[in-house]
Amino acid sequence: MDLDPLQHPGWPAHLSHGPVELHPLRRGDAGEWSRLRLANESWLRPWEPSAGVAWSVRHTPAAYRAMRRSVARRARSGGSLPFAVRVEGRLAGQVTVDNVVRGALRSGSLGYWIDRGVAGRGMASLAVALVCDHAFGAAGLHRLQADIRPENLPSQRLVERLGFRREGLLRRYLDIDGDWRDHLSYALLAEDLPGGVLGRWLSLTPRA
Repeated sequence: MDLDPLQHPGWPAHLSHGPVELHPLRRGDAGEWSRLRLANESWLRPWEPSAGVAWSVRHTPAAYRAMRRSVARRARSGGSLPFAVRVEGRLAGQVTVDNVVRGALRSGSLGYWIDRGVAGRGMASLAVALVCDHAFGAAGLHRLQADIRPENLPSQRLVERLGFRREGLLRRYLDIDGDWRDHLSYALLAEDLPGGVLGRWLSLTPRA
């Protein structure tokens, strides 16, 4: 089915800067995605939605293929901007702008995860910066919201580094890792960073 560019501007898209590349989820990544998610269970599970099946069952190649089909449908309908993240050519995570609303709001919810093996190198924040600029530019959004558990300090530092502002506490907001969890709500507006989110990332990143 062809995408309607008026319904979902800016999709599909490929983004890149330095060692980071973002692209729509690929059919051939099922095995690599499964291995990566299984290896990162202890790293990712505290921040993931609750589920009634084991992590190993949720992260098989077949589960990836089903997830990819669902994600592709949402992207075609204009509700999502789902990107795979590659670092130096290897699959390393995902960044998604989901729950996209058009009209007067022009908003989306930001979510992301990164392989523990590349954490701490600025790759996750670079990937998020690229997606934010794309969302505010070609995709035509005005507001991005990121909801983060108070315990997830690295994720809070990531969005704060990129210019997101904390707007409040959402009590028992999402069913995460087996219980209803509080979340801190962060938001970034298109006009908040005239030089762009990537520009801010570059200004804060030490040169080699």
